[in-house]
Amino acid sequence: MGCSTATTTTSAALPPHPPPSAPISKLHLHRRSLLFLSSTTTALSFPSLSIASPPQKQPDTTITDRVFMDFSICPSYFQTRTLGSDLALCPDTEPVGRIVLGLYGNLVPITVSNFKSMCTGVSGYYKGTLIQKIFPGRFFMAGHQGRRDKGEVKPPVGLVRNTESIDPKAFQLGHSKGGVLSLCLSENDDDDDIKLDPNYHNVEFMITTGPGPCPDLDGRNIVFGSVLEGMDVVASIASIPTYKPGERIRQYNDLAEFLGDGRAKNARAIWDRPQKTLYISNCGELKVTKPTLSPSLP
Repeated sequence: MGCSTATTTTSAALPPHPPPSAPISKLHLHRRSLLFLSSTTTALSFPSLSIASPPQKQPDTTITDRVFMDFSICPSYFQTRTLGSDLALCPDTEPVGRIVLGLYGNLVPITVSNFKSMCTGVSGYYKGTLIQKIFPGRFFMAGHQGRRDKGEVKPPVGLVRNTESIDPKAFQLGHSKGGVLSLCLSENDDDDDIKLDPNYHNVEFMITTGPGPCPDLDGRNIVFGSVLEGMDVVASIASIPTYKPGERIRQYNDLAEFLGDGRAKNARAIWDRPQKTLYISNCGELKVTKPTLSPSLP
C-alpha cells in the first residue's frame, strides 16, 4: 500500500501534460509554411528559366557616306623620284581604276569623319599616296605616314584624335570577305619616331582582297566600310607582283631580329611592296541625292 500511496502522490505532484493537439497543430502549421515557401520558390524560379534572352543588337552598318579612290601606276617614278607628292603629275600614268567605298558613319563616326577628311580636304590628303603593301589573297594597305616627298601621307594638324581606337565597341565587325575597309592598327608599321609626334594620327587603312575572310585581323582593326563598286579594281591591285624574299633571307632576317639587330626591321620594310609604283591618283566624296543602298554587313 505504501508503494501505491507514493506512486499516487508522485503522480499528483507532476504538472499536467499539455494537450496533444497544441504541438500537433503547431507542427502542421510549420509544414504548411514550408510547403507554401517551397511551392512559391518553385513557381518563382521555373518561369525565369523559360524566359528567352533578348536578341543581341546588330551593329549599325547603314551607309552614311560614299567616297571614291582612283588608282594609277607611274612607270617612271623611280627615274624621277622628285615627283614625290606630285605623283598626279606623272607624265606616263597608267590608270588602274576607281573604287567606291561606303562608310558606316553611325557605327564609328570619328573614324569615318577622319577618313572623309583625308579623302577630301583641300586637295585630298590621300592623293599621291603610295600603296605600300600588297598581300595577295588577303589585303592591301595604304596611308603609311612619313615624308610626303616619298609618297607617304601626312595628316593635317587639326585632324580629330581618334578615341575609337581604344573603344571595344568599334571592333564589332569582322573581315569576313573581300572588299572590307578597315583602319590599320595591329598591321601598322609606322616608325616609332613618327608615332611619337604629337600630331600623329591613325590614318593607314586596308582593303581586303578576298576571296576568303581574314579572321586574324578581327578584333584588332576597325572595320568602317566596304567596297560598293570596283571589286575588279581590287582584284587587279591584288595581282600586281610584290617583292618576296627567299627562304634563306627570311631565316637570316629572323636571326638578326632575335639578336636585336635593328637592320632586320629596315630590311623587312621592302617585303610585300608592289613592284610597280601604285598610288592614289585622285580621291573625294560622292554626293548622292537619294541613297538607295541598304545596310550590308561585311
